[in-house]
Amino acid sequence: MMKPFLEAIQEKVLILDGAMGTMLQERGLRPGQSPEELNLTMPEVVASVHRDYVEAGADIIITNTFGGSRFKLAHYGLEGRLAEINARAVQIARKEAGGRAYVGGSIGPTGQFVEPLGEVPFDEMKAAFREQAAALIDAGADLLSLETFLDIKECRSALIAIREVSGTIPVIAMLTFDDNGRSVLGTPPESAAITLTAAGADIIGSNCGLGVEGIYDILCRMRTVTHLPLISQANAGLPRLIDGVTVFPGTPQEMAAYHERMIGMGVRVIGGCCGTTPAHIRVMKAALGTMQQPWQPRPESTGVTFLSSRSGWTAAGGGGKTAIIGERINPTGKKVYSQELLDGKVAYIRREAMEQVAAGATLLDVNVGAPGIDEPAAMERAVFCAAAAAGVPLVLDSSSPAALERGLKAADGKVLINSVSGEAKSLRRVLPLAKKYGAAVIGLALDQKGIPDTAEGRLAIARRIRNAARRYGIPDADIIIDCLTLTVSAEQKRAAETLRAIRLVKQKLGLATVLGVSNISFGLPQRPLISSAFFAMAMEAGLDAAIINPKDGAMMAAWRSAMVLLNRDHQAAVYIEAYRGEQAAATVQAATASGAPLSIRERLSRAVIDGDRDGIVPLVEEALREGLAPMQVSSEGFLPGLEEVGRRFEKNIFFLPQVMQAADTMQAGFVRLKEEMKGQAFESRGRILMATVEGDIHDIGKNIVCTLLENHGFEVFDIGKNVAAATIIAKAKEYAVDAVGLSALMTTTMSEMDNVIKRLKAAGVKTFTMVGGAVVTQEYADKIGADLYARDAMEAVARIKQLLGAEG
Repeated sequence: MMKPFLEAIQEKVLILDGAMGTMLQERGLRPGQSPEELNLTMPEVVASVHRDYVEAGADIIITNTFGGSRFKLAHYGLEGRLAEINARAVQIARKEAGGRAYVGGSIGPTGQFVEPLGEVPFDEMKAAFREQAAALIDAGADLLSLETFLDIKECRSALIAIREVSGTIPVIAMLTFDDNGRSVLGTPPESAAITLTAAGADIIGSNCGLGVEGIYDILCRMRTVTHLPLISQANAGLPRLIDGVTVFPGTPQEMAAYHERMIGMGVRVIGGCCGTTPAHIRVMKAALGTMQQPWQPRPESTGVTFLSSRSGWTAAGGGGKTAIIGERINPTGKKVYSQELLDGKVAYIRREAMEQVAAGATLLDVNVGAPGIDEPAAMERAVFCAAAAAGVPLVLDSSSPAALERGLKAADGKVLINSVSGEAKSLRRVLPLAKKYGAAVIGLALDQKGIPDTAEGRLAIARRIRNAARRYGIPDADIIIDCLTLTVSAEQKRAAETLRAIRLVKQKLGLATVLGVSNISFGLPQRPLISSAFFAMAMEAGLDAAIINPKDGAMMAAWRSAMVLLNRDHQAAVYIEAYRGEQAAATVQAATASGAPLSIRERLSRAVIDGDRDGIVPLVEEALREGLAPMQVSSEGFLPGLEEVGRRFEKNIFFLPQVMQAADTMQAGFVRLKEEMKGQAFESRGRILMATVEGDIHDIGKNIVCTLLENHGFEVFDIGKNVAAATIIAKAKEYAVDAVGLSALMTTTMSEMDNVIKRLKAAGVKTFTMVGGAVVTQEYADKIGADLYARDAMEAVARIKQLLGAEG
C-alpha cells in the first residue's frame, strides 16, 4: 500500500508525468474534439498514455480532466456529463497506476475571467471548481493539481472551492509565467506564492510557458516568500515548426540537468509539460535516483507577514522597513467620500489610492462604513477600484462580517483584515473568514472590558488572539497586533505603555505589530509635531506597520529618517531618492501650482489612463459643450491616453488589468459619442478578422486584442474560437479585410495556423496575417510565413498599425 502523498514527498522527490494533449492527438484525438470526451469514447487511448508514463517511471499520473469544468465542457455540449467524465478519468488512471503511482486530478482554468476583469462572479467561478473537485475527490483521486493558470484570482477561487469540499486532499497549485517573469495578467512569482500559500495549497510552483531554466528562476523567487514544497513542471523547451510538425527541442538530459539545483531549493515534485514524453520522464527518473534526499522542512517565517495583490507584494515585520498603510480611504469626516459611497461612485477611492501609493503607501486601508449604505456592495466596489488603481495589497477595514466576506471575495491576493479584538464574539466572527479566504488579521489589544492600562494587559489579550487564531489553523505569521494608540492629551502616561507593549509583543510572542499612529495627537495643536515624534519612537520600539496619512510630509519624513537610523534603509537609498532633488522638486511644484489647469483634452486622456469609467462620460459631455467634434474627442482625447497606457505597459508600469480597465473606460466614452453621431460610423483605420484556430477553444487573449483594436479605431470582425480554416477564408473574403489575426493557446493546435495561412494564400486572399498566443513565437511565425507576430495585446495593436500604415 502506498504512503499518503504528503508523507511520500517528505521522503523523496517524486516524478510527475508529462504532456497529455499532444499524445492524445497522436493517438486519435480529432481537431476540435474535446480531449475529456475520450474518457468516455476512447478510454483505452487515455489508458495507454497513462500506461506509458507509469512504465517510464512516473510516480504521479495526472487525469485527462484539464478541461473538465462546466465552462470548458459546455463548449462541446458535455456539461451535463461533468461528473461522469471526471469520475471515469480517475478510474482509468487508477487502473493503470496499479498501486505504483499516485493519481492526481487535473483542474485547468475555465477560459473565463472573474469579475471585474471578466463577467463571471466569484461565487459562480468557485461553484464551477467545487463541482469538478468534488467529482474528482469522490472518484478517489489521491491529490488535485491546478495547472496552467494565467489568472491568480481564478486560481485562488479554485483553491478556496477545493477547501470547501475537503480540508485534507493534497493540492498542487501552479501558475504559468512569461519570460518577463510575470503571468500574462502581471502577477510576479512572489505574489503568486504568497496568495497560493495563504489560500490552502500544499505544493506550489509553475508549469508550462517556460523551459526548465525559466521555471528554475521562477521557483527561486517563490522560495523567498513561502515555506511550502515546490513543483517544477517545465516545457521541453520552446516549440519550433519543423517540416510542418510542432517540435519541442528540449532533450531529456537538458531537463534533468537542473535536478540537483531544484532539489536543493526545496522542489519535491518534478514533471514535464508541453513536449515532454515518456522518454523524457524515463531519463528524469533515472537521473533523480542518484541525488535523492529527504525533505528539509522550511520553518514558517515568524514575526513577518507577507501580503499580496495581483501585481505586487509587501512584508510587515522581520526587520524590514516599517510598512505604510494609507488611511485616507475612510469616510469619517469626509463628506465628498461619504456622498460618493451613497451614490455608488468610486472617483474618490481611485484618486486616493493612486495618490497615497505615489506618496509612499505600501498597503491601502479600505473603509466604506458610511451610514445608510449597502456596506457589502460598497466594499466590493471599493476593492475592485483600489486594486485596479494602485496595485498594492489591501487592508479591509470593517466591523461587518458580510462586508468583509464580500471584500475577501473581490480581492486578487492575500489581504489584511482590520480587525479582530480579544472579545469571543469578534474572534468567532472574523477568524473563520481569515482562514477560509487566506487573509492575515490585525488583532486589537482590547476586549469587552476595554483597553488595558498596562502593557502586560495588552500582551495578555494579544496572546489570547494568537491562541484563538492557532485553533482555526491561522499561522502566527498572519497575526499583526495593534497595541493601540490613545490620545496623549487625555491619557499622557499610556503613550509610554503603548511603546512598551510593542516591545513585549515582539519579545514574548514574536508577532508583528501595527499602530494607528495619528490618534496620539488628537485634540492638540500642531498635531504633526506630536504624531511624527511618536511615530519615530514607535519605530525604534520595533513597530512593523503604521496606519497613517502618507501625504503628510512630517510623518513620511519621520519614517524615512527612522529607516536610515535603524539600518532598515540599505545605504539610505529611499531617503536619498526622496530628498536629493528637494529644491528642484519644490521649484517644479511651484511652477505647476501656478500653471494653467489641464485642458479638456488632457482630462479625457487622464480619465482613460486612470480607468475612470464613472468620470469619462461627464468629460465627454463637457468636451462636446466646448465645441469639440466627436472625432476630436476620440483622436485628441481618448487615443493619446490609450497610447500612454501602452507606453506604461511596455515599461511594466501597467499590466493587463489596467490596460483592460483603460479600454473599458474608453468604450464607455465611445457609447456617448456614438449617440452624438446619430449612427454615423467612425473612420476606420482598417478591417481586421480575428479567430482562434480550429481545435482550440481558448479566446481570452483574442478577445483582449479585439477590444484594443476597436478602441484604436479598427473595424474588427471576431468570428470566435475553434474556427475551421474554410470559415476563416470565407469570412475574410466576405468582409474584405485588411488583415487576419489567428490565435492559439495550445501546442496541439498551433500547427493549424500554418494550415490556415497556406490555404489563405492558395485561395488567393490578399490579406496580411497576424499570429499570437501563449505558445507562439517569432521563430514560429516566420516559419509559417505570417506577416506579423505579437507577444501581447498592446504589441499586436502597435504592430498592426505599423503594418497597415495607421499610426496617425
